[in-house]
Amino acid sequence: MTPILIITHLPDKESAHLLSQQLVQMRLAACVSILAECTSVYRWEDNIETANEIPVLIKTQAQHYSQVERIITTLHPYELPEVIAVSVDKGLPAYLQWLANETSDSKPDIKNKSD
Repeated sequence: MTPILIITHLPDKESAHLLSQQLVQMRLAACVSILAECTSVYRWEDNIETANEIPVLIKTQAQHYSQVERIITTLHPYELPEVIAVSVDKGLPAYLQWLANETSDSKPDIKNKSD
């Protein structure tokens, strides 16, 4: 088991909850933390942009990364969503075992943005 933390940002709480529910229901994430709104400043198409966004932290295993990425890009309203995976080198052994147990039986059913 190789635990990872996947970070993304969504434009609102509703889309963050939809993504979180989908990932946990499919056992692709043991836990998804939806954080408080933040302000992001970035360059997009040669303009400096500012947006209020909802940070989301997805706790999963490396073996699920490609499925999680696919679901994020399917459900995400942005043309280019942030999807960053960070390796977890250490953690409370009991928590990491729980994470492995909760993500051991994934289901391939994803809902589209249009559903």
